[in-house]
Amino acid sequence: MADMLEEHRMLRDVVAKFVDNELMPLEKNILAREIAGQKVSLTDAEEAPLLKKCKELGLWALDAPEEIGGANLPAVALMPINEELGRTCVPFTFPPDSPNLHMLMAVASPEQKIRYMNPYAAGEAHSAIAISEPGAGGDPAGMTTRATQEGDSWVINGRKIWISRVPYADFTIVMARTGTDGRHAGVTAFIVEKGTPGFIIAREIPMLAGQRTYEVVFENCRVPNEQVLGRVGQGFAPMQLRLTIRRLQMGAWCIGMARRALEMMCGHAKQRVTFGQKLADRQAIQWWIAEAATKIHACRLMVMDAAEKLDDRRDVRTEASMIKVFATEMATEVIDHAMQTFGAMGVTKELPLQLMMQKVRTMRVYEGPSEVHRMVIARRTLEAVK
Repeated sequence: MADMLEEHRMLRDVVAKFVDNELMPLEKNILAREIAGQKVSLTDAEEAPLLKKCKELGLWALDAPEEIGGANLPAVALMPINEELGRTCVPFTFPPDSPNLHMLMAVASPEQKIRYMNPYAAGEAHSAIAISEPGAGGDPAGMTTRATQEGDSWVINGRKIWISRVPYADFTIVMARTGTDGRHAGVTAFIVEKGTPGFIIAREIPMLAGQRTYEVVFENCRVPNEQVLGRVGQGFAPMQLRLTIRRLQMGAWCIGMARRALEMMCGHAKQRVTFGQKLADRQAIQWWIAEAATKIHACRLMVMDAAEKLDDRRDVRTEASMIKVFATEMATEVIDHAMQTFGAMGVTKELPLQLMMQKVRTMRVYEGPSEVHRMVIARRTLEAVK
């Protein structure tokens, strides 16, 4: 695995300082909202100066093409950036959110790139993606939402759930079945703009860590032919690309969370004395620290290996599944041990540990639950062994 380039290392350091100086001071506000049962998000007044600072530092459209003002950074440069962002419980991502951007980059038409991708990359538009359904969450190939062609348009009917950001999205990428051939064939992606008749936000769903998702109903939602994203019946592959990008990001976020938990655990263990001995001198705590440091190191190697392969345009779906399982379970263990080290204080809502624990718990479900990923890893491994 290649060493990190000096320019990428310098960028990571800039992001680390941004996290320390701009995001960490906002944690008390985020924790207060979570304690009050409110949505855990930044206010416009808090987010505006952060976005301004991002533009000043060049932390914008980091993986967008250079021709539209992006930095076109490779995945090996983006993973350390996401790791640094993972160290804080403040929900902030450098615009735009990468997975949907990569799906647009892969299959959007020239007209769609001008209308949707370019404003999105510039941070002037927001997007969401609707994949899961009440009866097809961990198995997107089992979706039943259907789009039927009528003349020069498509009519979408069905229901989607667990969608993030949809009330604020200028457009939503909607996955719907347009054919009957096989489980993957016949799935098509559509771009549905906010305010389109028949696109109904049915309810807001409170989640762990103060997050919110939404259920959407499509009732004769009509979109023109030019809103098809990619080719009809071939939306599954670009959707998988989008999911792979997110799973690598999640691996990096988990490393960041685990790093923060380990640092807090070490700091507390070195100063906390019980029964005349520092916690840092107790074997149980030492083994937790050793396990955490080892697994964080292993996870980082996994993430960077997959990022390097992704940059080489290799298929990393299996690696992404491995990362999704290993990273989320690693972070769960490290954060739990940090909470245990802090004792009663560790299970209060005054520390960020509990919010990180809630966040990583949801990560073991979204973008594919661990059990499904294990099944996929096993199936591909069995197929590879002759």
